[in-house]
Parts: sequence; C-alpha cells; structure tokens
Amino acid sequence: MSTTCVYPLEPEHAFRIAKDAGFDGVEIMVSQEATTQDPVALNEMSERYGLPILSIHAPVLLLTHFVWGRDPRVKLARTAELAKAVGADSVVVHPPFRWQASYALEFLSIVRTLSEEHGVEIAVENMFPWRAAGRNMKAYAPGWDPRQMDCDAVTLDFSHAALSGTDSLQLATDLGERLRHVHLCDGSGAIGEGQIFDEHLLPGKGREPVAEVLRMLADQGWDGSIVAEVNTRKAKTEAERLEMLRETVAFAREHTAVAASVAAPEPSHESPLRRVIDAIIPGRHS
Repeated sequence: MSTTCVYPLEPEHAFRIAKDAGFDGVEIMVSQEATTQDPVALNEMSERYGLPILSIHAPVLLLTHFVWGRDPRVKLARTAELAKAVGADSVVVHPPFRWQASYALEFLSIVRTLSEEHGVEIAVENMFPWRAAGRNMKAYAPGWDPRQMDCDAVTLDFSHAALSGTDSLQLATDLGERLRHVHLCDGSGAIGEGQIFDEHLLPGKGREPVAEVLRMLADQGWDGSIVAEVNTRKAKTEAERLEMLRETVAFAREHTAVAASVAAPEPSHESPLRRVIDAIIPGRHS
C-alpha cells in the first residue's frame, strides 16, 4: 500500500492501516513530512509493523517542490539513496516537466546511472496530457507515455492511463518485460471527455481493464510489485477507510490468484484400485 492512500496523514498511520487491511508491504511517497525522508524512522516502523518497504516514490507533489532542494537530479539521487537504506527494490519517478529542459534532456541517462550506482530499479511512471482552453498541452518531456522512452523499467498507473485515454491492457502488453511496477487504482474517463481529475478510484470502480491486466501478469508469472494507490479521502470514518483498503487488497488477491488455479493439475480419473496397482507395480505402463 502506498502511503498516499492516507495522505496527508503521517506515515505511521499508513503502516498501521496497511497492516490492518492485510497488505504485504508499503510504498513510501517522499513528502514534506520529515519521517518519509528518514531511513532510521522508516526502518523502525517497518520492523515494528512487520511490513517491508518495497518501494520509494520520488517527491513529485506540488507541496514537495522544495523537498531536498529544487534540483530534480538531486531529488532522484536522494530517493535512490533512501531506497537502498531501507531495503526497497525500486523507485518510482515521474517524467520531467517540459519546462525542466536540461533535466529532461538528461533524464533517461540519469535514471540509468542512478539505478546502477544504487542497485535499485527506477521505474518511470506513465502520466497523461494536461488540458487548458479546450486543448491538450505537452506538459512532460520526452512525454507522458513511457512506451516512447528508452527506459529499462516502467510503472503502470491505471488512473493515469484512464486520463490519457490509453487502454491499460494494451499498454501493459506493449511494455512487456519493461513493466516492473503497478499502481493499483482505476479511472472513469479521459481528459476531454468531461474528466479533469486524477481520480485514483478503487480498482473495479472505473472503466480500466484492471482485472484483465492483473490476470495477464499473474498468468505470465510476473514478479514485480502491485501497490495500491487509491484515494480514500471520501471516507467519513477510519472504519470506512479501512474497508476501502481491504476491498482493494481482496480485488488484487482475487485477480492475481487466477494463474494458480489455471496451473493446478487436473484431477485424476483413475479408479482407486488402478492407483493402488500402479503403486505396487511401478512402471507397469512402460
């Protein structure tokens, strides 16, 4: 579960509710909250709640503009250092904004270099076009679609796919082995179709083929991380928020368990007597 599921509540709250909801681990979104930047504090909470920190999300929110300075290269390097310090395997990063011209030009080489230096996978997240005055704007460079980038690892976010009008099943298929991380959520429509907000609905509550993507990954024996990044701010009580997160866990387990049932051996139609004979006289069919 991503700590964004309870944002702006403190990280310890996220660990506690993730444990109660039945998640296997936590993704930390680096924010202005000091604990999200402190490997000692994060490791202590991880041990206390028995939940490993699986990934770190580089600071990208408007409120984190000044976290670790203003240089996006430094922010990403500090994120990779934090990931290594807490034992996380991966880092999630958004592509640069178009106005970050020099960073955008070097972005892919920076990602690859930092990944090698720190021994963590840096997965570039799919984003979406921005819209103003009835027109889509090119907000990201090289772009919002990681299929067009020469990066080794990608994060698929279903809500972002919905906003961009992208079929997430096709996106996952096109990415192939480069798909290493999933932000589990949903979305109801694209920018330009009346939708303007990044919804992060519970999976199954929107129009994206979330279940189909999870089943495809499970059938392939995919070994990346599936991290819930759902909006629970509409929950009126803590019990209601917990129920939303439990529903998200149940959805994920249901649709990633398909491969196991498909791969299970078919029941034998031999009679009990035949099986006894086979056991007593091994190799009788040879």
